[in-house]
Parts: sequence; C-alpha cells; structure tokens
Amino acid sequence: MAKILNQEISISEFKAQCLRLLSETGKKGKEYIITRKGTPLAKVIPIKKKNKAVRRGSLKGLATFEGDIVHVDTSGDWDALHS
Repeated sequence: MAKILNQEISISEFKAQCLRLLSETGKKGKEYIITRKGTPLAKVIPIKKKNKAVRRGSLKGLATFEGDIVHVDTSGDWDALHS
C-alpha cells in the first residue's frame, strides 16, 4: 500500500464525509489532518495490518532435535540420588 500525502480537511467536512474518508484511509492508505479554523486537531491514519498466521514451513530449520525426545535416559539421575 503506497502512502498518500496528508490532506487537510475541516472538521465539518470530515463530519459530513466521515465514512467515505475512513474507507479511503483503510483501502488506499490516505491520511487526513482534521482542522478547526485552520488549526490541526487530529490525524487519521491507516492501521498497519499484522499477519498473525504462521505459514506452513515458515518455522522450518529454527529447531533441532538431538536424540530420542520420547524416551529419555534418567538412570544417571537415580544413581546420583542414592549416593
């Protein structure tokens, strides 16, 4: 999404066109500065969407397994306890 330069808009115009302007912000990345008598009051900017879904295979190679992860040899632990 390409960033479109800020556009100043009066508070009364924003109120009249609020839904359309918010839609443009979300879809096109437009940013608006809301003004009252030429003084900036607020800025409307798009929210960056985060892709929370983990894609299949994206974690490949991040973990390694050494030995058998199901059967663990604990015989050495028992010897240490009985010494």
